Amino acid sequence: MTAVLLVVAIVLVALNLRPALTSIGPLLGTVSAALGISSVTASLVTTLPVLCLGAFGPVAPLLARRMGLPAAAVVGLVMIAIGVVLRGFLGAPGLFAGSLMAGAGIGITGVLLPGVVKQAFPERAGLLTGIYTMALCGGAAVAAGLTAPIAEASGSWTLALGVWAVPAIVAALVWWPSARHLDTRSGHRPAAGTRLLASPLAWSITLYMGLQSSLAYSVFGWLPSILQDRGVSVVTSGLVVSMSLLVQTASALVVPMIAARRRNQQVWVLVIMGATLAGILGMMWGPIATMWPWAVVLGIGQGGSFSLALVMIVLRAGDAMTAARMSGMAQSVGYTLAALGPLAIGMMHEITGGWDSVGWLLTGIGLVALVAGLYAARDRTL
Repeated sequence: MTAVLLVVAIVLVALNLRPALTSIGPLLGTVSAALGISSVTASLVTTLPVLCLGAFGPVAPLLARRMGLPAAAVVGLVMIAIGVVLRGFLGAPGLFAGSLMAGAGIGITGVLLPGVVKQAFPERAGLLTGIYTMALCGGAAVAAGLTAPIAEASGSWTLALGVWAVPAIVAALVWWPSARHLDTRSGHRPAAGTRLLASPLAWSITLYMGLQSSLAYSVFGWLPSILQDRGVSVVTSGLVVSMSLLVQTASALVVPMIAARRRNQQVWVLVIMGATLAGILGMMWGPIATMWPWAVVLGIGQGGSFSLALVMIVLRAGDAMTAARMSGMAQSVGYTLAALGPLAIGMMHEITGGWDSVGWLLTGIGLVALVAGLYAARDRTL
């Protein structure tokens, strides 16, 4: 029963690791117009939370060692709740401050979960990573699909953004009694951090995590705007992204379960990164009538990419603390790199007034991610 409750708690926590990021995309044009901010400034709303994921990733293992992993995760969840509420108040300063706080909370909480999986479910790493990632994608999909309808029904974009504080509080209330028995502070090896920084394997996982995340956050933040410029309505653009994210829940569950059975995951990297690039470019340049099937292809690719990055962290780590440290490195450095994607898209669109150059940028990011992923997928352990 304890294990079941812990799985439920992990799922609830994972559900809150993307709504703060995906809820803003469908309303980015509305928010920009309401606050009078430019495309470049608006791109910071999508970039800052991802930068915080990178900046606060290294804080997570430190908090876990000082106060215990369960309490550190509660701190992160509370920061998410406060951040999403702040985004609707105090104008542009509140929007940016709330985005920063929510991103920091996600950065802290997200880094901790691979260590939980490694410690509590070492023999079922693929299954639990899949369940966790499926829940994460599900939360992203729900927020992407419901935020615009909530804004239209209530007449308030601030309410539509702030409502996502509720599930974060619920997750914290369930997580604490279910996970407070955990302790990843034991078994810590002081030299682990130095060894990771000198490891080509750790850096390849980090690069793969960062670049596939850059594609994901570019889609979260800018794909609705791209579709709207192609004549798709605000609500429909959000629903297209939401459906793609819902498809991610299936691939996020299946891919790590199957990939974890093999010592080498290179074939999976090749397939899912190919699907990711095909989906993005099909949505951008294909006929509008084909955007729904391309959204499915994109969902298969991106759900598999992210879950594979997480399961490789678990499979390549020798123990729970190494998994937490590798997760911290991959998500801190990786998300800092990932943040450059949405920012670059905003700048390129502001300069060119179109999206063609953005398509070539995303293609380049995907190809480099493919190379890094093929190296990281080899059978090695730290």
